[in-house]
Amino acid sequence: MQFDVPFSIPPGALAAPGFWQWLLIALCCVASLYAVVAAAAMGASVWRRAAGRRTAAVKGRAARHAHDGISVLKPLCGDEPRLYENLATFCEQQHARYQLLFGVSSPADPAIAVVRRLQAAYPALDIEVVVDSRVYGSNLKVSNLINLAQRARHDLIVLADSDIAVTPDYLDHVTAPLADAHVGVVTCLYRARPLGSGWRLWPRLGAMFIDSWFAPSVRIAHAFGSREFGFGATLALRRTTLDRIGGFMALKDCLADDFCLAEFARDIGLATVLVPLMVKTDVVEASATSLWLRETRWLRTIRSVNPAGFAGLFITFTSPWLAVAALACAKLAASGMPPPGSARGIAFATLAASTLAGIVARIVVHAASVTDARTFWRDLLLVPVRDVLLALEWLGAAFGSTVVWRGARMAVANPGAAAAGAAAVGAGVGASLTAPVRAAAVGSAGGPGGAAAGKMPRRSGAATSGASAGARAAGGTGPARMAESDRMRASGLEVSDGR
Repeated sequence: MQFDVPFSIPPGALAAPGFWQWLLIALCCVASLYAVVAAAAMGASVWRRAAGRRTAAVKGRAARHAHDGISVLKPLCGDEPRLYENLATFCEQQHARYQLLFGVSSPADPAIAVVRRLQAAYPALDIEVVVDSRVYGSNLKVSNLINLAQRARHDLIVLADSDIAVTPDYLDHVTAPLADAHVGVVTCLYRARPLGSGWRLWPRLGAMFIDSWFAPSVRIAHAFGSREFGFGATLALRRTTLDRIGGFMALKDCLADDFCLAEFARDIGLATVLVPLMVKTDVVEASATSLWLRETRWLRTIRSVNPAGFAGLFITFTSPWLAVAALACAKLAASGMPPPGSARGIAFATLAASTLAGIVARIVVHAASVTDARTFWRDLLLVPVRDVLLALEWLGAAFGSTVVWRGARMAVANPGAAAAGAAAVGAGVGASLTAPVRAAAVGSAGGPGGAAAGKMPRRSGAATSGASAGARAAGGTGPARMAESDRMRASGLEVSDGR
């Protein structure tokens, strides 16, 4: 007896995928898994931030009565876009008692005029501009901080970059955890604010670098238990902690000073706390060239600090992998739908499910990284553009040993002590996700902030990051500024001018 088969199986439908096909499927699935974990971490952070701000406000009120006051140190260098507006947010704090110290290295710095405007607009506040050209090491921003610290009068010290804007409860939030004697440094993430006129394509892409790639990487690292953070946007600590690590003088040759400050505090057994508060930072790159130079500088710094982690970053660029996975699904389907139980059927089902999950998760990450529906829809089509550009920048950063900063080309040192820490913690998901994610957090040390899977050199004086986020603030590390400071020091021009 014969039975008619209602369908025929194409010749290639039962063929099992080869090694390279399985490898490609595995990588696509891992990239989708990263997107899913990032979406979960970002969603959880939104919820925690909504609940945590109320808790932090209560602790902040208690801290306000428990401490004498706060000294805010703001190194400046030149007049930046929105400098007055950003600095003014620090003048509108609800904290009962605080001191604002603004430091420059030259009496001709145009930032002085901005601070004078603040002094006129807020005459009741304790605002002082310190002009001091003394240089102590290779990091001029740290030299600025050393000079500022000599004028700090309070036991709590807060450092913040010059391009940061904050809410009136900022000081209460970032100092509240310091009521715990086991806490050494408090830091926080930041949300990018693209500046410019017209369509602002490049500032918007730069903002997405921070909000939809860097921030999720930090959130995942935090969720996996990492507390190795230290972002130049905000660093709060007690004076006693600063004294115990050797003061700012211990950072004078550490270009990744923001990370090193928190790391040195961890070295003496004090914890780093990442508070749910998010401040705003400006993205001003108006051209493809300036954006490329900035972001490859950050990525190249990651490579110098953590080469193995840098190598694994490619898995965090989600959109290209989703595109490859979609094409692979289409190719598998075109060769004939394989039976569900076959190896080819399992590969197709796994890849299709993970691709769909990855696409949804990437959209969720984008949604969690914006503040309103208009921005979500406006920038949605830029998501694959952003991820592809990031992948290209990663490839570019894999070669070369210099970065361009403030118009000067500088070598990026490669501290060998960092490479050993690149291994991921845990197994399974942790093995595939944690190392590149924590390496992405190093990008904060190299650009947006400062966390590391591998340890930075302990007070070695090595130049560990030519593109530190801390160096973004005034007193950056360009050779031109170093030469200017040397000229001023040689002429004996050392001024401390306060009001």
